[in-house]
Amino acid sequence: MNRFQRAFGRLAAHNRKALVAYFTAGDPHFDASYAVMDAACAAGVDVLEIGVPFSDATSDGPVIQAAARRALDAGMTLSRVLELAAKLRAAHPETPLVLFSYYNPLLAYGVDRLGAALEAAGVDGLLIVDLPPEESAELTGRLGGRDLPLIRLVAPTTPDDRMRLIADGAGGFIYLITRTGVTGSGTLDRAAVARQAKALQALSAIPVCLGFGISTPADARELGPLADGIVIGSAWGALAHEAGADAPRAVSLRVAEIRAALDQ
Repeated sequence: MNRFQRAFGRLAAHNRKALVAYFTAGDPHFDASYAVMDAACAAGVDVLEIGVPFSDATSDGPVIQAAARRALDAGMTLSRVLELAAKLRAAHPETPLVLFSYYNPLLAYGVDRLGAALEAAGVDGLLIVDLPPEESAELTGRLGGRDLPLIRLVAPTTPDDRMRLIADGAGGFIYLITRTGVTGSGTLDRAAVARQAKALQALSAIPVCLGFGISTPADARELGPLADGIVIGSAWGALAHEAGADAPRAVSLRVAEIRAALDQ
């Protein structure tokens, strides 16, 4: 049983929903980034997505794009992201860690050595935004049989037959995008999200988590009951940037608020 299974199993046993949090690694620099992620995990984040900063983050909105720019300007690389993951793993031995990336940084690093590096850093899974199932064999075939599931994305426009294909190859959890557009934006059709989440849960036993445009306790209360968890990304980045040196405390307090709303 891997960390995803243990984490979602513990939550389900207590009728609780998962809080998945995305942070851009290295924003605004390595130490500050670690402090914020460490605080978030300690405050109640169940799964941590560690974002690899990338210059052409086409699926991300302005908040995450700006965070990636700051991290890159500070010298963040994939090797440094893995160092950060290893440090977080030592501090939080049971928290599932997801490396969240576009494919280009992984190719530049070297796919043949990626699996061993992820395993050494304690990473539990991969979410690669621009790698569709049809093109993923090159990567998965070079991970050396390691238990590093790919967290797959399902869009609001994904038809039923493609949802089945995605669910068949997914692991960890399935990320159901709630809105059209980039991260932090778009409009929400709650009824449509509920229907799609229910359809996904009927196709697979893998947990379904909702993300894009979720930021407040009210969002958590509204959307939490529809799936197995929620994903928040841009809201943390904006809060941490505004809080500056006080970012760990500010993020910790907001995590506690979101966690309380989910538990309602």
